[in-house]
Amino acid sequence: MSTPIKDRSEPLCVFFSKGIRPSEFHKQLAETYGKGAMSRLRVYQWYAWFGEGQTSLNDGLKSGRPKTSTNEENTTRVDEHTKCDRRMKIREIALKLEIPKNTFHEIVHNTLWYRKVSARWVPKMLTEDHKLLKA
Repeated sequence: MSTPIKDRSEPLCVFFSKGIRPSEFHKQLAETYGKGAMSRLRVYQWYAWFGEGQTSLNDGLKSGRPKTSTNEENTTRVDEHTKCDRRMKIREIALKLEIPKNTFHEIVHNTLWYRKVSARWVPKMLTEDHKLLKA
């Protein structure tokens, strides 16, 4: 079994700081890990990153558009509408709330953890209150 890449980055930092060339480091990796060793290209890329002053191999923060539709307000609105009429379709509620269908779907399935059962939206894990109401 090969060692995770996280564990391989530490020796790379040490070898880089000692001035050992990337080709020598890759040769030692190949002897140690065999076919599980990282590629020569990756070793050279990491050496270049360390040469530019980067100290961590983790991804940094990325800029981009923030999530605007999947927010607390929309989640609350979706939950209220879904509880009012559990037989409504995704398209109907999304149109009523004026949010995209895929956003509604993401909120219902990934945030509220509802699923469709017998044409009704129900929580995936029923609480004791839900079980008593259902009985």
